[in-house]
Amino acid sequence: MSGGLQVGEERASELAAEWAELWRASGCAPVFASPWWQELWWRAFEPDAQPCTVAIRDAGGRLTGVAPLMRRDGALWLAGDHEVMDYMDVVCLPEDRPAVLSAVAEALAAEGAREVRLWGLSGRASTAQALAEPAERAGWSYERGDEAVCPTIELPGSWDEYLARLGKHDRHELRRKLRRFAELGDEPRVVPLSQPDEVAAAMSAFIRLATESRHDKAHFMTARMERFFRAMAPAMAEAGVLRLYQLHLDERPVGSLIAFRVGEELQLYNSGYDPALAGYSVGLVHKAMVLRHAIDEGLARYR
Repeated sequence: MSGGLQVGEERASELAAEWAELWRASGCAPVFASPWWQELWWRAFEPDAQPCTVAIRDAGGRLTGVAPLMRRDGALWLAGDHEVMDYMDVVCLPEDRPAVLSAVAEALAAEGAREVRLWGLSGRASTAQALAEPAERAGWSYERGDEAVCPTIELPGSWDEYLARLGKHDRHELRRKLRRFAELGDEPRVVPLSQPDEVAAAMSAFIRLATESRHDKAHFMTARMERFFRAMAPAMAEAGVLRLYQLHLDERPVGSLIAFRVGEELQLYNSGYDPALAGYSVGLVHKAMVLRHAIDEGLARYR
């Protein structure tokens, strides 16, 4: 195998501890490629597919890469779906990436799949290129589903520095919206929740605000989806990955936002707000206040 690496399919449950350690060490792998999320997704949705977790190890047996895949209708997919997941990728350390991707490509070629569908790649050309070439050589029907990369803000050392970066008009509008919102009652504040019991208790408010804020979110939040969110949020908090930020006004939650802490980055996932306050830009105010909290925490990026 590539560079002396050993590649093979392993049971996700037996790989979970090493996989979690590698995911944390990578500092940049999508949260949806973590063992916690993958276990929750498979359990909640029971997709008509067979899991295929490819593990890459060095000559000493150290885990250097994980490719969470699934077999469906003769095709190999990155495991998951667009409905609840934004990005997917192979999990590895940045310095191991070329060798790991080469090994994954060889493993896919050995599988004999008719199709390979790589959806949700977050603009990582290295992943797409490494897996596209063996696909062409093997004659696969190959689908590359790159996602549009969401905007990322490199965070400065202070809120004042962030405001100074904005154009004059944007800075004025943000300050105006924050000031106008604060005039509604007691000074609004963001309450960050990260403990599993706190997050579990806050999920009813999150689901209510999400479904009330937009018609498409009300349609999205089916009974099955609600069960998934209620199980996912505290479990991901237990793993130390999830943050739930409530926006309080007069001591009541008027906004709720779920985000993931991945390395030094805060990644927004889903949110909802009181529609009665839509005219006061409550959604924008909430995200701005969460951004300020991330700056105060010393995080490097926000998206």
